[in-house]
Amino acid sequence: VDTFRSEIVRRTYDQIGHFIVNDISAGEDDPRMLTTVGELGLDYVAMHKRGTPATMQQHCDYADLVGEIIDYFRKFDLRAAQAGIDKWILDPGFGFSKTIDQNYQLLEELERFRVLGREILVGISRKSFIYKKLGIAPEEALPATTALHRKAIDHGANILRVHDVATAKALVL
Repeated sequence: VDTFRSEIVRRTYDQIGHFIVNDISAGEDDPRMLTTVGELGLDYVAMHKRGTPATMQQHCDYADLVGEIIDYFRKFDLRAAQAGIDKWILDPGFGFSKTIDQNYQLLEELERFRVLGREILVGISRKSFIYKKLGIAPEEALPATTALHRKAIDHGANILRVHDVATAKALVL
């Protein structure tokens, strides 16, 4: 379930039981999120971003892009452990508080995240950094997206978040 609100997590759990929480704020937008996830024993996807979706593109200054995101997740790991979260998945946040070039750098250096010992989720499907760089419309970006999905897998991604399931499935078979 894609949410950054702990109340949605609790209500969803009451309805369906165990699920994976996908939180674009890594618990930063709701102070009760991590403790709720820990109490319920849910798996969790923590995504890196800076600011809010409205302001994130004003927060793209990094001295060491990947190094700073790794440091962010080291700190998150401590917060998650304190909240009782055993299993969490790392999402480096493609498209969130990163420039077009930084997104490609992130993809090239994806293997560096292995140092954290977590599964890596890559969500690049239909992202603007793909079609804007190529000067094409979003609906024309599937071949490029598929090529970048292959690159993500080759560079350490364990999980792909996709829109075009059949194409992604064919890629990994």
